[in-house]
Amino acid sequence: MTGQYALPEGFRELEQFVPTWVVSRSCDRATRRLDSSEEERVAFFNAARDLAAPALELLDKKPLSQLDEREQRLMDLMLSLVHVALAVEIQGDDEPRHARGARHVIITRASSDGPAS
Repeated sequence: MTGQYALPEGFRELEQFVPTWVVSRSCDRATRRLDSSEEERVAFFNAARDLAAPALELLDKKPLSQLDEREQRLMDLMLSLVHVALAVEIQGDDEPRHARGARHVIITRASSDGPAS
């Protein structure tokens, strides 16, 4: 990790979520969402939702291949936010029921995972 902080300046209040929600692959983000508690999802969602627009504004300034380590972590955090927003905003109280079925849908690769190796 470069320097003292994991994320770019302006996103320090999200630092506490880095260990849990910075996940590089879509399938792992989906699993993390399914394995998280409602409290974990809501806390992350509430902290990150208002920072999504500024994060995307920052990240849109460079091609994905040129993001530095902090910016890449912010990107991964925002991609996790998409998974969590679905659970919090759409699924709501039905998330546990949805999660049972979702565990049978395995994401093998997503465009957000980058080029196939």
